[in-house]
Amino acid sequence: MSLKKVLVTGSSRGIGNSILEIFFSKEFIPIGTATSNIGVEKIKQNFIDNNVQGFAYELNLDDKNSIDNFFAAIKDDDLNPDILINNAGIARDNLMLRMSEEDWSEVINVHLTGQFKLMKNFLRGMLKNKWGRIINISSAAAALGNKGQSNYVAAKAGIEAMSKTLAREVGSKNITVNCVAPGFIETDMLKDLDKDYLKMITGEIPLQRFGKTEEIASLVKFLSSDEANYITGQTVHINGGLFM
Repeated sequence: MSLKKVLVTGSSRGIGNSILEIFFSKEFIPIGTATSNIGVEKIKQNFIDNNVQGFAYELNLDDKNSIDNFFAAIKDDDLNPDILINNAGIARDNLMLRMSEEDWSEVINVHLTGQFKLMKNFLRGMLKNKWGRIINISSAAAALGNKGQSNYVAAKAGIEAMSKTLAREVGSKNITVNCVAPGFIETDMLKDLDKDYLKMITGEIPLQRFGKTEEIASLVKFLSSDEANYITGQTVHINGGLFM
């Protein structure tokens, strides 16, 4: 059985790191990306610490040259992924009236346009192999809306719609395309939020807690597996019941 190559963007920390780590086994070749050399070295050290043969690349989805260089490097290493997990993201929050066009464009470029470029590029190999998994990390905010995040919410809603369309286009080739939409997850981002606000949000979640990055990773791995062969074009919410 040939090893499946798994690409996880934005995998030096948080949800992306947990997703990458769940593919640390003899069945997979994990491939991670980060926006800086420091992040790339962190991923490489993670491979070393876990005695895993993996690959790490620098990738900024808001930079055309960075994307082109990444495509060239991964092609040279013959690493067209069988499983593509689009996790990389940024936030440039502000009320719409105060949001700059640069902040709008950067978030759209990273979360929507950049993911389009990755999917389009790596689909060729999946079509040739007649097998593939694409999982795009969305957000509960795409369904709920969130004050101060018109750029982020628009991008996440866009990736969900694009995923449904792509699922229809490539389903006959045994390629599935799904989204995972986390709610509030325990990451570094939550540490910057007001404690009273976090307490209020916890009270609105039926399970009365925030999610763990490992729980997101487990769902992603399931959607990547043969057990999920008949699931495509879906957005799977994982938020403790905050959105139903």
